[in-house]
Amino acid sequence: MKKLAILGSTGSIGTATLDVVRHFPDRCGVVALAAGRNLALLQEQIAQFRPQVVAVAEAEAAAALARQFPEVVFLSGEEGRLAVATHPEVTTVVSAFVGALGLPATYAAVKAGKELLLANKETLVVAGTLMMAEAQRSGSRIIPVDSEHNGLFQALQVGPLGSARRLILTASGGPFRTRSFAELANVTPQEALAHPTWRMGAKITVDSATMMNKGLEIIEAHHLFAFPPEAIDVVVHPESRVHALVEYADGTLIAQLSVNDMRAPIMYALAFPERWATPFGRLDLIALGALHFEAPDLQRFPCLGLARQALQAGGTAPAVLNAANEVAVELFLAGRLPFLGIAELVRRVLEEELEHLGEVRSLEDALAADRRGRQRAWAWATSLARWGRKNNAGELG
Repeated sequence: MKKLAILGSTGSIGTATLDVVRHFPDRCGVVALAAGRNLALLQEQIAQFRPQVVAVAEAEAAAALARQFPEVVFLSGEEGRLAVATHPEVTTVVSAFVGALGLPATYAAVKAGKELLLANKETLVVAGTLMMAEAQRSGSRIIPVDSEHNGLFQALQVGPLGSARRLILTASGGPFRTRSFAELANVTPQEALAHPTWRMGAKITVDSATMMNKGLEIIEAHHLFAFPPEAIDVVVHPESRVHALVEYADGTLIAQLSVNDMRAPIMYALAFPERWATPFGRLDLIALGALHFEAPDLQRFPCLGLARQALQAGGTAPAVLNAANEVAVELFLAGRLPFLGIAELVRRVLEEELEHLGEVRSLEDALAADRRGRQRAWAWATSLARWGRKNNAGELG
């Protein structure tokens, strides 16, 4: 039986993971949970799954929960997340925090030799070289949970080691796949959050709308599978049924298809190397009817190119790119930055970093780069808000 710690238990991936556990109680159980501030949902999870240890963001919340559940150990902050990730009874850690928040605890889990089910792509974007080197040293097995990387992981099981030549990530195109560049100037947060095929958290959904999610996934795939950037492609696939493809040396393409339900890749990761019978539905090809593919438009979605630029530069560039994007998305959702301003802010922060590029030799280096990217992004926020007003008015092209 796999004994789980879930980092981000109240988010979309965390709740989906717990639903898989609910369906397979004889194959996996919950030892520890870490969550943020959604205490109402966390209380329900504690009552149902009875973890031994729970970490929350604030000490006051931990104390209040301890009075309600005296048999559970409650911790808070970074110390609590680290304790959850390295609990001695835990065999498998699900890293599902959104953004760079989950990096220290995820790194600690790998360092402790835990099996890692990785849904937090920012971990490898910010500190991919460090993370993979530590996994090799500790013997930690990393299985991606993101649908695209999980699809690559599955398709790479088909051919002999070293026989794959190209990785292909698919993108839905988000809600603005058919809009012109001019139409993107006035996009609202509500429109950006209306994803056509997936139901995800707000930050990830906006990343899909800008296609920054695919840029981050290219960086993640580079580290996970040790493929050079030029051997990792992106194609737009509106139906979102083909999650990834691997091209082998003989020209064969192996595609991974499944229903649009995050419980499917989570179940695969929990079961690996077995395959469990799914209770979550099957893909009906006849009902689907057709599959379509097209090239991504880098003019309308420049974040994809910015991510490739950061990956090519290496060092601290990907961490700074990711940090700037997190701030930009936060500003956009708050109505303080236009949609086109997301890429513009990331571009300006990245350009600054490329002038004084640093190395990532330790977790501290990665976290320092993350802080630097955030500080620069906030520094640009006011001028970019003015830029957005002028751009929307047609004064800038």
